[in-house]
Amino acid sequence: MRDRLIGHLAGALRAPALRASVDGFLRPPAQRYRRGELSAQGYYRDGFDHPALRQECLLPFLRGASRLRTAAHDHRPEAEEDSDSTAIPVRAVLLIDGVFLLRPELRDLWTLSVYLRVSPEETLRPAHHRDLELFGSAEQVERRYLARYLPGQALYRQQADPEALAHILVDNEHTDAPRIERWAVPDGPAT
Repeated sequence: MRDRLIGHLAGALRAPALRASVDGFLRPPAQRYRRGELSAQGYYRDGFDHPALRQECLLPFLRGASRLRTAAHDHRPEAEEDSDSTAIPVRAVLLIDGVFLLRPELRDLWTLSVYLRVSPEETLRPAHHRDLELFGSAEQVERRYLARYLPGQALYRQQADPEALAHILVDNEHTDAPRIERWAVPDGPAT
């Protein structure tokens, strides 16, 4: 859903849209799995390089720089080096998707935020197909989600309260019929 949503937003904007994902800021395996491959704490606290997202992507954009990085670490095994920088078009909008984006260390940087609320069951349902190749079997997908990803999301909700902080809250339990529950769009750009 989030890929579709960000695609629709990019198409609807009357400005050039740069897209980035927190997935481009995954830490290298030795860092993100230092608490263990099934650690929920590790997923929430160590999975992503939030300082790099802030310093290399968000702050350059907000400060009017001419370039930014939309990824800091390429997690694909075949990648040889980190990503290059991207030129920022005049009057561009930066759209970033992914998990944990309303954490305390990032939340002051958002002009507008959208949170998609989805139950653990609905999160797991498409993962069985989407992540099958990544983890090798349906059992391994379920094991990873039940031990690491879903508890990590619960930790995020408990500690960061993204539902309360997001400008727009979408109930995405039924992905074919998402429902907007809150629309509190700020009047102007962040300063």
